Amino acid sequence: MPPSSAQTGNAPTKARRRRGEGQWALGYREPLNKNEENKKNDDGLNVRDRIINVYSKAGFDSIDPADLRGRFRWFGLYTQRAPGIDGGKTAVLEPEELDDRYFMMRVRIDGGQLSAAQLRAVAEISRDYARDTADITDRQNVQYHWIRVEDVPAIWEKLEAVGLSTTEACGDTPRVILGCPLAGVAEEEILDASPQIEQIYEDHIGSPLYSNLPRKFKSSISGCTTHCVNHEINDVAFVGVRNENGETGYDLFVGGGLSTNPMFAKRLGTFVRPDQVSEVWAGVCSVFRDYGFRRLRTRARIKFLIKEWGAEKFREVLENEYLGYSLPDGPGPELDEGLRRDHVGVRPQRDGKFYVGFAPKVGRVTGTSLLRVAEIAETHGSDRIRTTADQKLVILDIDADDTAAITADLETEGYEVNPSTFRRQTMACTGIEFCKLAIVETKDRAATLIDELEKRLPDFDEPLSINVNGCPNSCARIQVADIGLKGQLVMDENGEQVEGYQIHLGGGMGLTNSFGKKVRGLKTTAEDLPDYVERVLRRFKDQKEKDETFAAWAARAEDDDLK
Repeated sequence: MPPSSAQTGNAPTKARRRRGEGQWALGYREPLNKNEENKKNDDGLNVRDRIINVYSKAGFDSIDPADLRGRFRWFGLYTQRAPGIDGGKTAVLEPEELDDRYFMMRVRIDGGQLSAAQLRAVAEISRDYARDTADITDRQNVQYHWIRVEDVPAIWEKLEAVGLSTTEACGDTPRVILGCPLAGVAEEEILDASPQIEQIYEDHIGSPLYSNLPRKFKSSISGCTTHCVNHEINDVAFVGVRNENGETGYDLFVGGGLSTNPMFAKRLGTFVRPDQVSEVWAGVCSVFRDYGFRRLRTRARIKFLIKEWGAEKFREVLENEYLGYSLPDGPGPELDEGLRRDHVGVRPQRDGKFYVGFAPKVGRVTGTSLLRVAEIAETHGSDRIRTTADQKLVILDIDADDTAAITADLETEGYEVNPSTFRRQTMACTGIEFCKLAIVETKDRAATLIDELEKRLPDFDEPLSINVNGCPNSCARIQVADIGLKGQLVMDENGEQVEGYQIHLGGGMGLTNSFGKKVRGLKTTAEDLPDYVERVLRRFKDQKEKDETFAAWAARAEDDDLK
């Protein structure tokens, strides 16, 4: 039972404030906003039957608005942005004015793991139902556009036939669980987290116990020594470590996230055995469910609870109220500077075979091209394709004498195995093309930026991340990029309002955990973006000290040199 106010010594003022946060564990169950009321009225998981039996048969106009803009998300469905609405109207129009009659759909790919048959099914859905659209996201999902509600049951049937789903791919739920794409084959891996990811999925995903959380809940579990799933910015993260006795397990982090209030996750300092992970994950999720702030959507992520409580209290509540036992203290992970975590290129596996990581341009692919990837993988003896947390793809299990041939086949399809820094480390969110929250275009603009930089700076080979986001929500992780571009409307030289970006510089993860700094007035129009990036990179090359990273240079550079 949660403690009473008498036990905790809460003053009346503090009690009133907590009541205003809508924390269930403190007895405050009355919905405090429309989203909470909608969830109380009907669990989002229940919308599946209505989609199959009502909406797919009666069409878009039959959809209850509470389902359309709420519960559909529990199965990976959002209405996409209606064409022709400029960014200046994003925050002005009502939701129904922004809605198109088509949907974005996310397929959750836990651990980024796909067989050739699964990838083929994903690709055929894109080709047959989504106008050949498909994006590899930085959450290891595949995202479609142009989906009709009439086609959703057939899509689900095709996905489920190969063991995939869209269940809780969006919504106030436990979303896809990130995992290292090299799990089980990486040469320096501490442990393979695949069994723990699978167990959490089987035990908890789609359960009504966790289908009404205060907000979305993002997880990662990995034993990767390059920390490719970015544990620093997940709501809960299990990070592979080896304790003083030589046993492998996980260090536990809680409360990371970006958006408009970025925070790095906090270590709880525990050692979690692999057989405990599912139970501990459920405990963390339950603490969030019961104690999370439900009044304001902007304060409902678990990071705000961690900020108020601190890691020590969170661990105490987790152990005493939810696990019923204490977790032992454990070591932290060994970190590097986190410069390249994407597994791009041809590298050896621990079993003597090789993996081949390759870069779609800003994650934008087609179903037709993904069919070729499945075919290429099978032709070269692989049945294991992986998505990464950096909008990339990896094929496992290639014989050493076949790496050149598969590289050639992939590059014939436009997938670079040895890409430039700019192609390798530029990411972009969906942007105004389809997203109702976006203010500016992203995908095409980022692709154009890559092309321009490759022409202008062909010899630039420093690690450098450029992340492009269409709004402040940071789906493309702008605050932890070397150059983070936040979409907004800006004034051009003629005093006219045009698409542009606020610039964040010098963000990063690993040993150099930091959010990119903002220089007063540092913005660029979309048209001038290639000129700006070229200018600042040339200054970096001219001024950098030996082995100095871009982030380190940006931290010490004069503001005028960053403009």
